[in-house]
Amino acid sequence: MATEQELSDFLKSVEGRAFKRSVYHVRNEQAALDIVQDSMMKLAEHYGHKPVNELPMLFQRILSNCTLDWFRRQKTYNALFSTMGDFESSNEDGDFDLLETLHSESVPEQNESSETQLERAQTLRAIETEILELPTRQREAFLMRYWEDMDVAETAAAMGCSQGSVKTHCSRAVHALGAALKAKGIRL
Repeated sequence: MATEQELSDFLKSVEGRAFKRSVYHVRNEQAALDIVQDSMMKLAEHYGHKPVNELPMLFQRILSNCTLDWFRRQKTYNALFSTMGDFESSNEDGDFDLLETLHSESVPEQNESSETQLERAQTLRAIETEILELPTRQREAFLMRYWEDMDVAETAAAMGCSQGSVKTHCSRAVHALGAALKAKGIRL
């Protein structure tokens, strides 16, 4: 049984990664914050009594379900309503920028040249763009496996599919990313 402190520590440890993952899926910071908060509340309300070692898989599954629920609500809303915002050009100021986040979290080595830093920034921007272009299930599997560092079984449980499907989605995502980056002349 997880204590209140263990549950709190767990939620603090996954908050940042869950937000980034949600932003990748919904491409809207406010919606991503709502999804993560809703997921955390559901975990605490319904599964707070579970052992600590079960919390990561439960949370990933809840986060996936909340994201799918958001997409369903958006689809229904968009089918019923159109807002004036639909006719305006989008404002770039509100977009999530992975490069800014990565830059603030890690300080580049002092002896690294500006050219190397620029190349890294361009490579990260290209990778971010290509991840966003992946089909939803491939992107979800890829982010869980390589961003969240979950194993195949955990990812399968969180996505509600077989381990073979996870491997297929990841393989296709890696090949698609590799081909897209190679086409841009980027070799990792």
